[in-house]
Amino acid sequence: MIERQIDIPAKDGRITTFIVHPERDGPHPVLLFYMDAPGIREELRDMARRFAAVGYYVMLPNLYYRAGVMELGPLPRDPDAPERKRMFELMASINIAMVMEDTDALLDFVDADTAALKTPIGTVGYCMSGRYALSAAVRYPDRVAAAASIYGTHLMTDQPDSPHVTARRAKAELYVACAEIDHYVPLEMVAPLRDALRDSGANAEVELYPAVEHGFAFPARPVFNKDAAERHWERLFALYRRRLKS
Repeated sequence: MIERQIDIPAKDGRITTFIVHPERDGPHPVLLFYMDAPGIREELRDMARRFAAVGYYVMLPNLYYRAGVMELGPLPRDPDAPERKRMFELMASINIAMVMEDTDALLDFVDADTAALKTPIGTVGYCMSGRYALSAAVRYPDRVAAAASIYGTHLMTDQPDSPHVTARRAKAELYVACAEIDHYVPLEMVAPLRDALRDSGANAEVELYPAVEHGFAFPARPVFNKDAAERHWERLFALYRRRLKS
Protein backbone atom coordinates (compact mmCIF):
# COMPACT_ATOMS: atom_id res chain seq x y z
CA MET A 1 0.00 0.00 0.00
CA ILE A 2 1.05 3.58 -0.63
CA GLU A 3 0.20 6.14 2.07
CA ARG A 4 0.79 9.85 2.16
CA GLN A 5 -0.53 12.95 3.86
CA ILE A 6 -0.57 16.07 1.73
CA ASP A 7 -2.00 19.58 1.72
CA ILE A 8 -4.38 20.14 -1.18
CA PRO A 9 -4.98 23.79 -2.16
CA ALA A 10 -8.61 24.88 -1.94
CA LYS A 11 -10.59 28.10 -2.00
CA ASP A 12 -10.32 28.67 1.76
CA GLY A 13 -6.86 27.27 2.42
CA ARG A 14 -5.10 23.94 2.22
CA ILE A 15 -6.90 20.69 3.03
CA THR A 16 -4.66 18.24 4.84
CA THR A 17 -5.65 14.91 3.32
CA PHE A 18 -4.66 11.33 4.07
CA ILE A 19 -4.44 9.27 0.88
CA VAL A 20 -3.99 5.52 0.69
CA HIS A 21 -4.21 3.13 -2.25
CA PRO A 22 -2.70 -0.12 -3.55
CA GLU A 23 0.80 0.13 -4.93
CA ARG A 24 0.08 -1.84 -8.11
CA ASP A 25 -2.56 -2.54 -10.73
CA GLY A 26 -3.84 1.02 -10.90
CA PRO A 27 -5.41 3.32 -11.60
CA HIS A 28 -7.87 2.61 -8.79
CA PRO A 29 -11.46 3.80 -8.31
CA VAL A 30 -11.61 6.81 -6.02
CA LEU A 31 -13.45 6.79 -2.72
CA LEU A 32 -13.96 10.09 -0.89
CA PHE A 33 -14.17 9.31 2.82
CA TYR A 34 -15.67 12.21 4.77
CA MET A 35 -14.80 12.24 8.48
CA ASP A 36 -17.19 12.29 11.42
CA ALA A 37 -17.44 15.06 14.03
CA PRO A 38 -14.50 13.95 16.25
CA GLY A 39 -12.21 14.55 13.28
CA ILE A 40 -9.18 12.85 11.82
CA ARG A 41 -7.60 10.13 13.97
CA GLU A 42 -5.89 6.78 13.55
CA GLU A 43 -9.24 4.99 13.82
CA LEU A 44 -10.36 6.67 10.58
CA ARG A 45 -7.03 6.10 8.89
CA ASP A 46 -7.35 2.40 9.65
CA MET A 47 -10.83 2.40 8.08
CA ALA A 48 -9.41 4.14 5.02
CA ARG A 49 -6.77 1.42 4.83
CA ARG A 50 -9.47 -1.24 4.90
CA PHE A 51 -11.16 0.37 1.91
CA ALA A 52 -7.84 0.65 0.10
CA ALA A 53 -6.99 -3.00 0.83
CA VAL A 54 -9.79 -4.09 -1.51
CA GLY A 55 -8.63 -1.88 -4.34
CA TYR A 56 -9.66 1.73 -3.82
CA TYR A 57 -7.84 5.06 -3.93
CA VAL A 58 -9.08 6.58 -0.68
CA MET A 59 -9.00 10.25 0.27
CA LEU A 60 -9.69 11.23 3.90
CA PRO A 61 -9.71 15.05 4.10
CA ASN A 62 -9.54 17.13 7.26
CA LEU A 63 -12.73 19.19 7.03
CA TYR A 64 -11.71 21.40 9.96
CA TYR A 65 -8.74 22.94 8.16
CA ARG A 66 -10.36 26.37 8.08
CA ALA A 67 -10.15 26.48 11.88
CA GLY A 68 -6.56 25.29 11.87
CA VAL A 69 -7.59 22.09 13.67
CA MET A 70 -6.38 18.63 12.71
CA GLU A 71 -6.81 16.05 15.46
CA LEU A 72 -9.05 16.77 18.44
CA GLY A 73 -7.69 14.02 20.65
CA PRO A 74 -9.66 12.02 23.24
CA LEU A 75 -13.20 13.24 23.95
CA PRO A 76 -14.71 12.82 27.43
CA ARG A 77 -18.14 11.20 27.53
CA ASP A 78 -19.49 14.12 29.58
CA PRO A 79 -21.64 16.13 27.10
CA ASP A 80 -20.74 19.34 28.95
CA ALA A 81 -16.98 18.80 28.69
CA PRO A 82 -15.15 21.69 26.97
CA GLU A 83 -13.66 19.28 24.44
CA ARG A 84 -17.10 18.17 23.32
CA LYS A 85 -18.37 21.74 23.14
CA ARG A 86 -15.40 22.57 20.93
CA MET A 87 -16.22 19.60 18.68
CA PHE A 88 -19.79 20.81 18.20
CA GLU A 89 -18.54 24.33 17.44
CA LEU A 90 -16.27 22.93 14.74
CA MET A 91 -19.04 20.77 13.34
CA ALA A 92 -21.29 23.82 13.10
CA SER A 93 -18.56 25.86 11.43
CA ILE A 94 -18.89 23.97 8.13
CA ASN A 95 -21.83 23.24 5.87
CA ILE A 96 -22.75 21.52 2.61
CA ALA A 97 -21.73 24.44 0.41
CA MET A 98 -18.27 24.68 2.01
CA VAL A 99 -17.59 20.95 1.90
CA MET A 100 -18.69 20.80 -1.74
CA GLU A 101 -16.10 23.49 -2.54
CA ASP A 102 -13.58 21.29 -0.74
CA THR A 103 -14.74 18.36 -2.86
CA ASP A 104 -14.06 20.40 -5.99
CA ALA A 105 -10.45 20.78 -4.84
CA LEU A 106 -10.13 17.10 -3.97
CA LEU A 107 -11.34 16.06 -7.40
CA ASP A 108 -8.99 18.54 -9.09
CA PHE A 109 -6.19 16.67 -7.32
CA VAL A 110 -7.62 13.32 -8.41
CA ASP A 111 -7.70 14.47 -12.01
CA ALA A 112 -3.94 15.07 -11.92
CA ASP A 113 -2.97 11.80 -10.20
CA THR A 114 -2.27 8.86 -12.48
CA ALA A 115 -2.92 6.41 -9.62
CA ALA A 116 -6.57 7.51 -9.48
CA LEU A 117 -9.37 6.47 -11.81
CA LYS A 118 -11.22 9.66 -12.74
CA THR A 119 -14.68 8.15 -12.94
CA PRO A 120 -16.79 6.57 -11.58
CA ILE A 121 -16.10 7.50 -7.97
CA GLY A 122 -17.71 6.67 -4.64
CA THR A 123 -18.33 8.60 -1.44
CA VAL A 124 -18.96 7.67 2.18
CA GLY A 125 -19.70 9.83 5.18
CA TYR A 126 -20.22 9.00 8.83
CA CYS A 127 -22.24 11.00 11.36
CA MET A 128 -22.09 14.70 10.41
CA SER A 129 -20.73 13.80 6.97
CA GLY A 130 -23.47 11.53 5.72
CA ARG A 131 -25.04 14.62 4.19
CA TYR A 132 -21.76 15.50 2.49
CA ALA A 133 -21.41 12.06 0.91
CA LEU A 134 -24.92 12.28 -0.53
CA SER A 135 -24.50 15.92 -1.57
CA ALA A 136 -21.37 15.05 -3.54
CA ALA A 137 -23.50 12.67 -5.62
CA VAL A 138 -25.81 15.60 -6.33
CA ARG A 139 -22.97 17.98 -7.22
CA TYR A 140 -21.27 15.43 -9.48
CA PRO A 141 -24.08 13.30 -10.95
CA ASP A 142 -21.92 12.14 -13.84
CA ARG A 143 -18.94 11.18 -11.68
CA VAL A 144 -20.28 9.87 -8.37
CA ALA A 145 -21.83 6.46 -8.98
CA ALA A 146 -22.21 5.33 -5.36
CA ALA A 147 -22.73 7.31 -2.16
CA ALA A 148 -23.24 6.07 1.38
CA SER A 149 -24.34 7.74 4.59
CA ILE A 150 -23.65 5.80 7.78
CA TYR A 151 -25.76 7.03 10.70
CA GLY A 152 -25.67 10.40 8.96
CA THR A 153 -27.21 13.45 10.58
CA HIS A 154 -29.06 16.41 9.04
CA LEU A 155 -30.36 14.37 6.12
CA MET A 156 -33.80 15.99 6.48
CA THR A 157 -33.77 19.72 7.20
CA ASP A 158 -35.80 22.74 6.13
CA GLN A 159 -32.92 24.02 3.98
CA PRO A 160 -33.05 23.91 0.17
CA ASP A 161 -29.84 21.85 0.05
CA SER A 162 -31.16 19.17 2.40
CA PRO A 163 -30.19 15.74 1.02
CA HIS A 164 -33.76 14.44 1.15
CA VAL A 165 -34.68 17.25 -1.27
CA THR A 166 -31.66 17.27 -3.57
CA ALA A 167 -31.14 13.49 -3.87
CA ARG A 168 -33.47 13.41 -6.88
CA ARG A 169 -30.70 15.08 -8.89
CA ALA A 170 -28.17 12.33 -8.17
CA LYS A 171 -27.62 9.49 -10.61
CA ALA A 172 -25.71 7.44 -8.07
CA GLU A 173 -26.94 4.49 -6.09
CA LEU A 174 -27.45 5.79 -2.55
CA TYR A 175 -27.18 3.76 0.64
CA VAL A 176 -28.31 5.16 3.98
CA ALA A 177 -27.63 3.17 7.15
CA CYS A 178 -29.49 4.21 10.31
CA ALA A 179 -29.01 3.05 13.90
CA GLU A 180 -32.14 2.12 15.83
CA ILE A 181 -30.81 3.86 18.95
CA ASP A 182 -29.69 7.28 17.81
CA HIS A 183 -30.03 10.50 19.78
CA TYR A 184 -29.12 12.53 16.70
CA VAL A 185 -31.43 10.73 14.26
CA PRO A 186 -34.41 9.45 16.28
CA LEU A 187 -36.12 6.31 15.10
CA GLU A 188 -39.26 8.25 14.15
CA MET A 189 -37.27 10.08 11.47
CA VAL A 190 -36.21 6.95 9.59
CA ALA A 191 -39.52 6.13 7.89
CA PRO A 192 -40.10 9.74 6.71
CA LEU A 193 -36.56 9.81 5.31
CA ARG A 194 -37.14 6.53 3.47
CA ASP A 195 -40.45 7.85 2.10
CA ALA A 196 -38.92 11.17 1.02
CA LEU A 197 -36.09 9.50 -0.88
CA ARG A 198 -38.47 7.04 -2.51
CA ASP A 199 -40.89 9.79 -3.53
CA SER A 200 -38.03 11.85 -4.96
CA GLY A 201 -37.24 9.10 -7.43
CA ALA A 202 -33.71 8.67 -6.09
CA ASN A 203 -32.09 5.24 -6.39
CA ALA A 204 -31.79 4.95 -2.62
CA GLU A 205 -31.95 2.28 0.06
CA VAL A 206 -32.48 3.15 3.72
CA GLU A 207 -31.52 0.31 6.05
CA LEU A 208 -32.23 0.25 9.78
CA TYR A 209 -29.66 -1.52 11.94
CA PRO A 210 -31.64 -2.87 14.91
CA ALA A 211 -30.57 -2.64 18.56
CA VAL A 212 -27.37 -0.66 17.88
CA GLU A 213 -26.36 2.89 18.70
CA HIS A 214 -25.06 5.85 16.74
CA GLY A 215 -21.37 5.20 16.13
CA PHE A 216 -21.69 1.39 16.01
CA ALA A 217 -19.15 1.03 13.17
CA PHE A 218 -16.23 2.71 14.96
CA PRO A 219 -14.07 0.09 16.71
CA ALA A 220 -12.71 2.52 19.31
CA ARG A 221 -16.17 3.64 20.49
CA PRO A 222 -17.86 2.15 23.55
CA VAL A 223 -20.96 1.62 21.37
CA PHE A 224 -19.06 -0.46 18.79
CA ASN A 225 -21.05 -3.47 17.63
CA LYS A 226 -18.95 -5.98 15.72
CA ASP A 227 -21.81 -7.73 13.92
CA ALA A 228 -23.40 -4.50 12.75
CA ALA A 229 -20.03 -3.02 11.83
CA GLU A 230 -19.17 -6.04 9.69
CA ARG A 231 -22.57 -5.87 8.00
CA HIS A 232 -21.96 -2.24 7.13
CA TRP A 233 -18.59 -3.17 5.60
CA GLU A 234 -20.23 -5.92 3.57
CA ARG A 235 -22.92 -3.54 2.31
CA LEU A 236 -20.37 -0.87 1.38
CA PHE A 237 -18.03 -3.28 -0.38
CA ALA A 238 -20.93 -4.71 -2.37
CA LEU A 239 -22.16 -1.21 -3.30
CA TYR A 240 -18.78 -0.02 -4.52
CA ARG A 241 -17.97 -3.28 -6.29
CA ARG A 242 -21.31 -3.09 -8.09
CA ARG A 243 -21.08 0.56 -9.08
CA LEU A 244 -17.35 1.33 -9.34
CA LYS A 245 -15.80 -1.93 -10.57
CA SER A 246 -18.44 -3.64 -12.69
